[in-house]
Amino acid sequence: MRILFYLIIITMLVSVRVLFGEPLQYKGTPNLPGYGKRVVLVSGDEEYRSEESVVQLGRILAKHHGFDCTVLFAINPETGEIDPVCTTNIPNLQVLETADVLLVNLRFRNLPDEQMQYFDDYFRAGKPVLGMRTSTHAFNIPKERKFARYSFNYYDHTGDWEQGFGRKILGETWIAHHGHHGHEATRGVIVFENREHPIVRGCEDIFGLTDVYRVRLPLPGDSMPLVLGQVLAGMKPTDQPVAAGSKNDPMMPVAWTKTYKIGNSETGKVFTTTMGSSQDLESEGLRRLLVNAVYWLSGLETVIPERAEVGIVGNYQTLPMGFGKHKKGMKPEDFAQY
Repeated sequence: MRILFYLIIITMLVSVRVLFGEPLQYKGTPNLPGYGKRVVLVSGDEEYRSEESVVQLGRILAKHHGFDCTVLFAINPETGEIDPVCTTNIPNLQVLETADVLLVNLRFRNLPDEQMQYFDDYFRAGKPVLGMRTSTHAFNIPKERKFARYSFNYYDHTGDWEQGFGRKILGETWIAHHGHHGHEATRGVIVFENREHPIVRGCEDIFGLTDVYRVRLPLPGDSMPLVLGQVLAGMKPTDQPVAAGSKNDPMMPVAWTKTYKIGNSETGKVFTTTMGSSQDLESEGLRRLLVNAVYWLSGLETVIPERAEVGIVGNYQTLPMGFGKHKKGMKPEDFAQY
C-alpha cells in the first residue's frame, strides 16, 4: 500500500510539472548596469516565433547588461511542451509579482482568470510594459469573462477600455497590415525631432522582414513616435521603398513611447513596437532598440550606452514566420544552456 501511495504522489507531481512547467531563468551578469533589475519576457503567438525572440532577448539582457530575466511560454498542459498554438495556458505568471519590467510578445491569448489576474495586478500597479508586434492584439477573451476588457476588440461605452489592452496600454489595437505581408519588409526610420531620445541611441540600421502595421494617426494620449516604418518593395534590407503612394506618405509609426493609468493607480511607462518577429531580431539595430527600451523602462535611461552591446548569445537559428512552423517537442529547460 505504501508503494502504491508513493507512486500516486509521484504521478501527481509529474502531472503538476507538466501542467505548470518550470520558468526559464537567466541570471544577470554582476557589476553591469541592469544587475538587480528583474525582467519577465512572456511569449505566445502562433506566427512570428516569439518563443525564439524572447529567449534571445533574455540572454542578451542577462549576459551583456546584467538584468535577471525570466522567460515564459505558452505550454501545452498535456505534454509540458512549448506550444504557441495553445492559447489558454501560460504558467508561472506569478513571477510578475516581483518584476520590474514586463515584455509581452503575445497574440490572441484567452487565458484563464487566475493567470490573467497576475497581468491585471501588474498593470494596476502602473508598472513598465514593453509590447512587441502582435501584442497590440495580445488577448481575445470572451465578453462574459472577468477580464474581457483586455480583449483586442472590447467595446466599452465609457471609452476607458475601448479596444482593450492594445489601445489602453500599448497605444493601438489590431487594425490591418499596411505593408504587403510576406512581400514588403520594413526599414526603420528614426523620427528626426526625436533623434536624441535615449531609446534610439545607436539604432541607425533597423530592419525587419515583418511588414508595417497600420495604426491610427495621431496615436493616443502622450504617445511619442520614435521610429517610422518605411515600406520596402521587397524583403531585403537593400530593397528600395515602394513606389510613391499612400504606403509611405505618411509613414506609420512602428515604435513609440507612451504612459498609461488605470483608475487611481500609478502612471506606467510603455514602449511599443509593431516589429519583433524572431527573424526581425537578426537586425542589430532592432535588438539595440529593444535593449535600450528596457533600460528606459527600468529607470536606467541615464546609463544607456552609446552603442549597447547586443551580440547574439548562443545559437540563434530562427525559423521562418508562419502558422504551424514552430519547432515541436521543445520544453523551457531546453533553452537553459547556450
